[in-house]
Amino acid sequence: LADELGVSRQTVNAIEKGKFDPSLPLAFKVARLFELSIEDIFQDAPTASTL
Repeated sequence: LADELGVSRQTVNAIEKGKFDPSLPLAFKVARLFELSIEDIFQDAPTASTL
């Protein structure tokens, strides 16, 4: 996955664990790779103000 996206394995791991928010171009690459929309893959966690 990292090779396909042109990033390090550490970057993919950080994205998966929610420790890193990908750039918009990287988010589009991920979405295209899995044939999904960005919204299907990346969702904001609700905050106290939105609950």
